[in-house]
Amino acid sequence: MILVEANADEIPVVPVKGMVTMLDLGADRCIPCKMMIPVMQKVERAYEGKAAVVFIDVWKHNEQARRFRVRAIPTQIFFDASGKEVYRHVGFMNEAAIVEVFKKMGVD
Repeated sequence: MILVEANADEIPVVPVKGMVTMLDLGADRCIPCKMMIPVMQKVERAYEGKAAVVFIDVWKHNEQARRFRVRAIPTQIFFDASGKEVYRHVGFMNEAAIVEVFKKMGVD
């Protein structure tokens, strides 16, 4: 999982070029966001090489909240391999729901 830390000057390119990408926009002090961390780590291991999983802390990088039009956190945005947003979810998202979105996007 690509994590963008507070002191990171460089934000990763999102969506990841040529890959289905799950972007989780949250904050390290947000309880539902913290609950997402083990879920995202598990999903990232399961889909390594098939899909990119990226987390950006929008309290530390608020320009990313504006860029992705985040109204509440956590927000998960799924992009297809061409970079088009295909699904958006607000709130805690469990592993089964993430896997279902990936399956609908053709990622097994």
